[in-house]
Parts: sequence; C-alpha cells; structure tokens
Amino acid sequence: MILAAGKGTRVRPLTYELPKPMIPILGKPVMEYLVEHLVKYGVHDIMVNVSYLHERIERYFGEGQRFGARIGYSFEGYVNDEGKVFPNPIGSAGGMKKIQEFGGFFDETTLVICGDALIDLDIQSALFEHRRKGALVSVITKEVPMEQVSSYGMVVTDTDGRVLSFQEKPSQEEALSNLASTGIYIMEPEVLDLIPKDTFFDIGSELFPLLVEKKVPFFAQKRFFNWIDIGNVTDFWSVLQSVLKGEIAQMYVPGTQIQEGLWVGLNTRIEWEGTVIEGPVYIGAGSHIEAGVKIIGPTWIGHGSHICSGAEIVRSVLFEYTRAAGGTKINETVVCGNYSVTRDGEMKHISEHQDTYWNDARDRRMKPRVDTEKPKST
Repeated sequence: MILAAGKGTRVRPLTYELPKPMIPILGKPVMEYLVEHLVKYGVHDIMVNVSYLHERIERYFGEGQRFGARIGYSFEGYVNDEGKVFPNPIGSAGGMKKIQEFGGFFDETTLVICGDALIDLDIQSALFEHRRKGALVSVITKEVPMEQVSSYGMVVTDTDGRVLSFQEKPSQEEALSNLASTGIYIMEPEVLDLIPKDTFFDIGSELFPLLVEKKVPFFAQKRFFNWIDIGNVTDFWSVLQSVLKGEIAQMYVPGTQIQEGLWVGLNTRIEWEGTVIEGPVYIGAGSHIEAGVKIIGPTWIGHGSHICSGAEIVRSVLFEYTRAAGGTKINETVVCGNYSVTRDGEMKHISEHQDTYWNDARDRRMKPRVDTEKPKST
C-alpha cells in the first residue's frame, strides 16, 4: 500500500499543481522510485489511496504494466450531481479500511509506505524480523541525532523493541528516544479489524496508540538504510543537491556528460562565449543557455528552459520551461510554476519578482520574448 492522498501543504508551491508523490527527483516522480523498489523485492500488487490531484498519479502510473506491477487506486472523495470531483481524504488507516471493506485486498501481510520518500530498505529482511517476533504490526525506524528529534515522530520502545509510546516532534530535552518513524509499516490483516468504518482515522496518531493500549504484538525495527524524506521544500532542495553531488547511492544524473560536471539532455543549446558553468549541473532537453550566463552547481535546469544573457543561477532547481531574464540572480532557490521558494522557505509569486524571470509549466511552451540579441552558437 502506498499512501498518496495528502495535499503536501509543507511542500508548497511544488504541490500547487502536483500531488506530493509526483514531485520529481532527477526528472522522475518520487513514487516511481518506490514502485521500482517494491517490484525489485517481488511486491507486484500495489494499492494506492489517492485524493488531491488524483488524476496526475493515475494517468502517469496507469495499471502499472510498464513498471512490472499491478497497481490499483482507491479514490477518497465524492462526486456531486454536476459531476464535479471533491477530494476528501479519510486518513491513512481510514483509507486502508475503505479498501479492505470494498474488496479484502489486505488479507495477507501488507507493507505500507508513505509516497513521499526515497528508500532502499531491505524488505525481505524486514519481513523476516516481523515474522520472527510474531508481530501483528511493525514500524520501521531509523536512528537520528538527538539534535534532530524535533523534526520527527519518535518511537519509544522497551529493550525487546516492543512499542511503548510515541512522541510527535519532541524537544531534545523531552525526547525519550532517537528512533524516528519512517512511515513504513508491516501489518497483518487482523489489525484492520480495529479501524472504524466510514470515518477519518490516522495510522500514527490514532491506530498506533490504540495498538499500545490493547497490548497487541507491536514492535519497532531499527534499520540502517537510506531514507530520504521530502517533508518540505528545504528537504527537496537538499536532496537534489546531494543527488547531483553523487552522494546518494543508486541515483545518477541523466543525460549525456559533455564535460566534467555537466550533463545535458537532447537538443540542448549552449552559447559558450562568456558563459561559465561550474558543475555539477544538469541542463534539460531543449533548453537554451545564452552567452554570458553563469551557472554554479549543484544546479538542475528542467527541460525547455531559457536562461538569458547575464543571468546567474547558483545552487538552484528550476522546473521545466523556466525563463530567467538577463540580470537575474537565482540563488539557492527552487523555481516551480509561477512561484519561487528559497531554501529557507521564503515563497514569492512571479509578480513579486518584477519580471526577472518567467515560468509557465502549465502552458508547456516558452513565451515569445527576448531580452538580448542572441549571439551565434559555438
């Protein structure tokens, strides 16, 4: 089960036009990495609960054939008499209950994963430990430094790993554990009997405390694996920085490397006179880099973009069809649609930038406007 019904409010503006699982890393949605990882471990039947912008997920993944999987969807919401669709998420546990009541999908051991993180968990080993302990539910945890506990939901256990309680983003002084819940769970079918029907019910805040109260076999597994959570825009910016620097295993910059630290997509035009590019930098297909541009990596420039002469792009992420006007300086910023947001979370609409750049991913075409006369390509 992939949980994909949330709005992703902490990742705005990226989620104004995309559901959170569709946020791209190296041009590929986060959820695609999850599906590929599940298939790698022999998990081919995947249910996804969807709500906000559900059609973006469903159109991209379809029935799952091209990923070697069978993917089904459970929409959370309703359609009015005029045929208008209204999203209405019912919580992570409520979504599972709805699926089970409808068709009994969870009649076997089920792996539940949040659709907004990159992982390389050894699923086979996790299942083995789950069964060895006789657990009805296992929550996969990862140790984090004590100075970071206020950013996570912490799991408190006894010496055998049985879950005793939870702390939601405690201060360092109040924290009773440094085991962070990763949003990955293993559940047996009996657990779903504890979830009420037709009501909002959350796994972390409602189901798990109920399991502790009822003293069911509920264990935490401390695992050592890569878990990259896209919790907010700063996380997204940081992940792209790390990926471009080659710091994350099994994730490689696409395109063709044409010089040290510079990768490009197909039919990319770079005018080299006076242009400075310090990698790692990726420039997407069909992009145009005019002469006299400065690009400092790690930087990702999405396909169809246009960087005008005199612009400076520093350690930034530009989504597709971004136009940076001459004289623009974009520094440690994500540009997406009609918005930009700095690594510190400061968000601005395009109208606040006095036309220093233009981005319109919705139109999927460049605006017919030029700031400087283009020198010939070299």
